[in-house]
Amino acid sequence: MKITNATFAGSSTRVSERPAARLPEFAFIGRSNVGKSSLINMLTGRKKLAMTSSTPGKTRLVNHFLINEEWYLVDLPGYGYAKMSGNGRKKLEQVIRNYLNFSEEMQLLFVLIDCRHDLVSTDMAFLDELGTGNIPFAIIFTKADKLGTEARLRQTERIKQQILEHWEELPPVFVSSSETGMGKEEILDYIGEVLELAKE
Repeated sequence: MKITNATFAGSSTRVSERPAARLPEFAFIGRSNVGKSSLINMLTGRKKLAMTSSTPGKTRLVNHFLINEEWYLVDLPGYGYAKMSGNGRKKLEQVIRNYLNFSEEMQLLFVLIDCRHDLVSTDMAFLDELGTGNIPFAIIFTKADKLGTEARLRQTERIKQQILEHWEELPPVFVSSSETGMGKEEILDYIGEVLELAKE
């Protein structure tokens, strides 16, 4: 798949406030500072479509981007925002859960994981919650350029084994780098496949 057109369509805190047009949605989420905005910009070929920041937890709303006039890329707030107040964390959790539980148009959730680090309890709790809710998801390992090839293979395999301690099988897994463009074609082609299946 090629993205030829990507435009900001609106922000919301509840599913009822989303853009009026009902189209297939592919959502992206990850822990704070996982490189989500950079990945979205890389996938769409638009350097400033999603705002990047060195400050974790910058995304506080559900942001919809209309892609090729036929589907939405959805940028969700990050989970595991340790530096926020308890009340602030609770509000963001409500925003995330409202979308995940009530968006009937969501075809797939991409969970972003920094390939340099092992999963922590927050990650596993979130993945377990997706399983309990029967929410379809895939995993994208980010920042692949930060490790050498052998180190990256070792670490991603280690993370996969962590997941398999809780799951019988792995979901689809992709490896990406917003710096080099690694994974762009594979991720977009997979979205294209899911879109075709949705039409059947």
